[in-house]
Amino acid sequence: MNTADLGLPVAVPSTALFTDHYELTMLQAALRAGTADRRSVFEVFTRRLPEGRRYGVVAGTGRVLDAVENFRFGADELDFLRRQGVVDEPTLAWLADFRFRGDIHGYPEGEVYFPGSPILRVEGSFAEAVLLETVVLSILNHDSAVAAAASRMSVAAGDRPLMEMGARRTHELAAVAASRAAYVGGFSSTSELAAGFRYGIPTIGTSAHSFTLLHDSERDAFTAQVDSLGRGTTLLVDTYDVTEAVRLAVETAGPELGAVRIDSGDLLLMAHRVRAQLDELGATRTRIVVTSDLDEYAIASLAAAPVDAYGVGTRLVTGSGHPTASMVYKLVARAESPDPAAPLVPVAKKSLGGKTSIGGRKWAARRLDEQGVPEAEVVGTGEVPAELSGELLQVPLVRGGEILGREPLDTVRDRHLAARSRLPLSAMQLSRGEAVLPTEYV
Repeated sequence: MNTADLGLPVAVPSTALFTDHYELTMLQAALRAGTADRRSVFEVFTRRLPEGRRYGVVAGTGRVLDAVENFRFGADELDFLRRQGVVDEPTLAWLADFRFRGDIHGYPEGEVYFPGSPILRVEGSFAEAVLLETVVLSILNHDSAVAAAASRMSVAAGDRPLMEMGARRTHELAAVAASRAAYVGGFSSTSELAAGFRYGIPTIGTSAHSFTLLHDSERDAFTAQVDSLGRGTTLLVDTYDVTEAVRLAVETAGPELGAVRIDSGDLLLMAHRVRAQLDELGATRTRIVVTSDLDEYAIASLAAAPVDAYGVGTRLVTGSGHPTASMVYKLVARAESPDPAAPLVPVAKKSLGGKTSIGGRKWAARRLDEQGVPEAEVVGTGEVPAELSGELLQVPLVRGGEILGREPLDTVRDRHLAARSRLPLSAMQLSRGEAVLPTEYV
């Protein structure tokens, strides 16, 4: 069941109430009107990227699959709905037997996307597809926002590893999802043990300032940590005086000291000073780890500094200023009647304020230039042009209610790094700009 299929230890509980009240009242009205069984197509997309972003990152798909599989109403959920008077008894009876039995296609997790990209397509009866709207958007909007921030930070960091340290800056359950999304975006480890337990992400951590303050002297604190964790540990050197702490750290652990961590001050200046001091003390292999409210811009500013790794928290788990990917879940086609053979009719919302959408069941492909570099995201509703048939982006994730798209998280992470590397070089710029690929509709 769900993550356990990949040998992971945590099963997902019922996700049936991770939804909005009006999803169920729509269901009740559609059941009463006889329209609930009409075949329907919903699509997830975003109308725009956050300001300055050149690409988005699809993240959370694996969690969506778990949520879909576990979207079931047990006795407790049904009793709650009955007590609250959310829906009537016929609707409760329908929900008691609910299982999603439709199809889901989408961009594979880790792939990049652009405005208008049909990131996820949910097909089934209106009744079963509409119920998934809130939980699908909740997962994809959060995880894709964090993964996009992580990807930008990964670009800025280059070959230097990134450690996710944001658990204390967000909701305790969001912290686990954020760790997963950060890993997809290019981070190599997390401080959050629940993320390590649930998803197999490598975990890291040594000590905080409180450990140093606990002891009678910094020397005593360093000695206790080295005695416990070995000479390869990372010692935090900015509790009092950095220069003196570095001297004590090397004196305590010797040149085998694994790393020192700097968590405050002018990181660029301190990194150069600490590197010079470590080398003078013979600790030439001791690494320097920096933390302290980093984001992609701060990481980029440290590119020329002798830094070996970065720890990132607040800015990462909040999407580096953009905590949502602004994805929407819209009905784009529906059958003319409940007859399974009834043809699909394109439908679309028409409104002012930039909230229009394009009707029709869509495919997506990435057109390449003569050098094999993507030059456009092509989205269409008709027949796929022959020259694009080998570049289609959507893959089957669920067929007839059966989950098809589960895969190891390392596979997802590798896919993202590969997808990002294939983009035009301007995608890596942190300066303000438009999406690196235009979206063309055919």
